[in-house]
Amino acid sequence: MLTVVGIRFKKAGKIYYFDPGAIEIHDDDHVIVETARGLEFGDVVIGPRQVADDQIVAPLKPVLRKATVEDEEKVKDNRKKEKEAFKICEQKIEIHSLPMKLVDVEYTFDVNKIIFYFTAEGRIDFRELVKDLASVFRTRIELRQIGVRDEAKLMNGIGCCGRSLCCATFLGDFEPVSIRMAKEQNLSLNPAKISGICGRLMCCLKYESDCYSGCSCPKKVMPPTVGKEVVTVDGEGKVISINRQKRTATISLPEGKTLIIPWDEVVEKE
Repeated sequence: MLTVVGIRFKKAGKIYYFDPGAIEIHDDDHVIVETARGLEFGDVVIGPRQVADDQIVAPLKPVLRKATVEDEEKVKDNRKKEKEAFKICEQKIEIHSLPMKLVDVEYTFDVNKIIFYFTAEGRIDFRELVKDLASVFRTRIELRQIGVRDEAKLMNGIGCCGRSLCCATFLGDFEPVSIRMAKEQNLSLNPAKISGICGRLMCCLKYESDCYSGCSCPKKVMPPTVGKEVVTVDGEGKVISINRQKRTATISLPEGKTLIIPWDEVVEKE
């Protein structure tokens, strides 16, 4: 078992483990750590805890120190520089007539690199743009093409539920979402109703998916198939809908009657 702390470098970003060493660290502390990109300023979101060795990606890097007032001022200064860099990059993109949309700019803590995030329909030859930016900023430049889901995560916004986007507030990673999840939950398959502002299927379709998935039910309580002829205590009928959360089936009986009963009381006809 190893003692680790979980650190995020962006809001709703992925959590990385570091070794706190002899430094006394608590939740919500700001720290300075060394990453593959150089020195980084991060937020402690998971306080010191014991984690099994197989859950750690070796080598486990140490926390260098707690962030000082000067470190926090440097971060604020970098945020101001990012806004200026954004305007300059947009001008350069227009000069080179590149079919790309700049989304965000990020300075590393030690200003060893500036990362420009953009979206585009296809591959972009931005070699001349990189040269121009490097001559202006005198540091390493990285242009990173991202997808529409990543763009929504960076930009944030309000979903159809009236709340800030899940991806921008607490989702560290994007999980696969399929149209099958919407079907299992008896949701409308109208793309306008089940798509987020990114144009992809809403991440929240995943939240209750396990409750509706047939594989999550023991075999003895598997629901009857919609459209199947069945036998109930009130006679024979046809399954017209299933409520997986309540574990009930709606049965269409002769003479236009309907019956809602627990699905374990329904027997499918052979």
